Amino acid sequence: MSGRLHRGNVAILIPALNEALRIDEVVGEALAHCDRVIVVDDGSDDATADIVAALPVTLVRHPQRRGKGAALRSGFAEAVRQGCAAVVTMDGDGQHRASDVPRLIDAANRHPNAIVNGARLQKRSTQPWYRRIGNDFGDWGIAWACGFRMVDSQSGQRLYPGHVIAMTDVPGEGFVFEAQILISAARRLGCGVVSVPVESRYHSAGSGERFRKSHFRLFHDLRSITTHVVGQVLANGHVLREYRRARSRPPVIDDADDAAGTRPHPRLHHHG
Repeated sequence: MSGRLHRGNVAILIPALNEALRIDEVVGEALAHCDRVIVVDDGSDDATADIVAALPVTLVRHPQRRGKGAALRSGFAEAVRQGCAAVVTMDGDGQHRASDVPRLIDAANRHPNAIVNGARLQKRSTQPWYRRIGNDFGDWGIAWACGFRMVDSQSGQRLYPGHVIAMTDVPGEGFVFEAQILISAARRLGCGVVSVPVESRYHSAGSGERFRKSHFRLFHDLRSITTHVVGQVLANGHVLREYRRARSRPPVIDDADDAAGTRPHPRLHHHG
């Protein structure tokens, strides 16, 4: 990556499927933190595309639903076409806070050969228990395939450097693609993963915030991811050696806002 990242050379990419409930708000918040926003409408059958078309952003449309992996590929291709130095992905349902994007960019400037992951470590108790279990299981398997441990490998809020979004022939469809791009970046480009603690928003009792039902089908999608990752582990060979290697390399966390180490992140390395 040449030069420093900033709001003018980083694009926020929002894959969107039936996000009419909150897409206007999500895009508005994104524009407050990055000059370029790319929305990929993945065959929505509600008013998502019409809402986005009226906003000062780039809209890429899939005539039919093709899945999150295809939406990300289309968004990455558009970002490369525009000459973006990096891309930050955010979901269109309002779960992620665009106000965390500057922190991801700052961390990326400190770790130029890493994917920066918005790890949902703040107020984690608000996350549904079954999602936490699924995330922990995903972390274990994806770490094995990457060769190092990480936290919240299922997060949809990530910063991808330009050389990562330019990769071609990254296999996997749907949510599998988000697991595979971590593996491909690690194996092909030597990229690490650095986690920045963020807070995600979920519907909870007493909360006035509304969210659409998650597109992530816990058991179906987790099974698909697991099957795919196991295949990657076996294809890499030296299974036990690679497992020991991954377990010996702890997750890396960059929490510059907690330089004094007062926020509890057990068993994680701080680079603040």
